[in-house]
Amino acid sequence: MKNEPDLLQAFAAFAANCRYEDLSPEAIDGAKKSILDTLGVMLAATGVEPAVRGVAELVQECGGAPEASILGFGGRAPAVMAGFANGAMAHCLDFDDHAPEGHHPSSSIVPAALALAEKRGGISGRDLITAVAMGQDMFLRIRRNVESVLDWHITTVVGVFSATATAAHVLGLNEEQTANAMGIAAMQSCGTLELAYGTGSDLRGLYAGFSTKGAVLSALLAQKGVTGMRSFFEGKAGLFNVYFKGKYNREKMLDGLGRVFSGGDILYKPWPSCGASHGFIHATLELMKEHQLTSDDIVELRVNVGDFQKQLCEPIDARRRPGRAADAKFSIPFCVAVAATHGEVKVQNFFGEGLKDAKVHATADKVVPVFDAAFNWSEKLPKGRLDIVTRDGRTLSRVGENVPGDEECPMSWDYIEKKFADCAALAANHPGPEKIARTVKIVRTLETSADATSIIKEMT
Repeated sequence: MKNEPDLLQAFAAFAANCRYEDLSPEAIDGAKKSILDTLGVMLAATGVEPAVRGVAELVQECGGAPEASILGFGGRAPAVMAGFANGAMAHCLDFDDHAPEGHHPSSSIVPAALALAEKRGGISGRDLITAVAMGQDMFLRIRRNVESVLDWHITTVVGVFSATATAAHVLGLNEEQTANAMGIAAMQSCGTLELAYGTGSDLRGLYAGFSTKGAVLSALLAQKGVTGMRSFFEGKAGLFNVYFKGKYNREKMLDGLGRVFSGGDILYKPWPSCGASHGFIHATLELMKEHQLTSDDIVELRVNVGDFQKQLCEPIDARRRPGRAADAKFSIPFCVAVAATHGEVKVQNFFGEGLKDAKVHATADKVVPVFDAAFNWSEKLPKGRLDIVTRDGRTLSRVGENVPGDEECPMSWDYIEKKFADCAALAANHPGPEKIARTVKIVRTLETSADATSIIKEMT
């Protein structure tokens, strides 16, 4: 950086000045899909993930001004704490949207936007769409232009800033206030990939709650006049120099900022597990169906994995017998075993009796990881290759390409709507088919709504 203002300033100006009329049709569509998709995943979490119940109970116990809704469980709390609870729900199923390169933009952006929309009141559907689309574009611009060496957890390191930008936009903060909010958010930028590599913790699922809380808190503090570090992105000990060793592409981050929006690139998941497992799930389902196999026909399932995927296979015994849902979703052996055993992969396979399924365990014992550097994670999420060795001596192979939900096979609105209905049906407090249908209609036509919080009112 020469004499240019810190990138934080450029993104703050972008967040404060972005308008609905600036957005591309793809960005508008992507923002609306992400709002509905994230809302559905949050609702499902309340009914199946025990860890989020503890978060919601703590938030309810803390009390405070009833500014925003705690989704699924009911009740209201200060926007900071409601954002914390809802953000924790947004990623804990690992069913939320993701960038083609990996990592999750909307699990912090959408809960932050909804919490502050309720607190502020009077925000239109167009403004909510703009706030989400702008945050998604900012997340992708940073994600795509930093060097990732599989150490920092980019979702939490970067996501708090894009969620803060969204939060600031919802509150109507000006450029100076938005820059302060993003500077304050620097105190919440953290997290390493040990969240993925380690086992035995609920934090892998709950992390988006911390980013959401940090974003809402930062925007509200800036609104109160608190100042933040304006040089945190490019300063001597700023984000890019400390977290990414100075390896980032400033020009690409700024190229077309405010004119070209990339939120339409965001992908939506068909299965509730780490995206790095999806190529293997798809290859398993296709080979099993094509050759009319059952799990009893299999001698060995070889998963050919790159550097990141290898971590999701180790230690192999623990990955074959994950003790909790967060670990199961990050276990390639378990995900492949579910697909091979049941011919489908559902939310229920990762909780309760699904985790104890003896047939899945028997199939998981047949999964053998084989390292292949060709599938290392460099840019896009790696696909991997599956080899099935059958009892009659055949070896059947397939690379996990053309996965449903990937760029080659993007999810339609029909899929997003069905996924939302299926997820909402799992909620702790079932909203019912009529409310589900009305919510879908509101989101599909959100740009016509004078009150964006009508989405929440239908679900509470």
